[in-house]
Amino acid sequence: MTTSPLAHRQIALVDLLDRLLAGGVVITGDLTLRIADVDLVRIDLRALISSVNENVPSPWEEP
Repeated sequence: MTTSPLAHRQIALVDLLDRLLAGGVVITGDLTLRIADVDLVRIDLRALISSVNENVPSPWEEP
């Protein structure tokens, strides 16, 4: 069995965050609090994380 040469490559957290913010990241998740098979609370999470600069303006700025 051969392993990929990048399998054990270490990446600094700062480099990882830089790559993620440059391209953007979408985080989604579901959380359900259930007791005795009765759903009490359900939370849906959807978040977009991206950097904003002159080339990619903020979506909340007025034109």
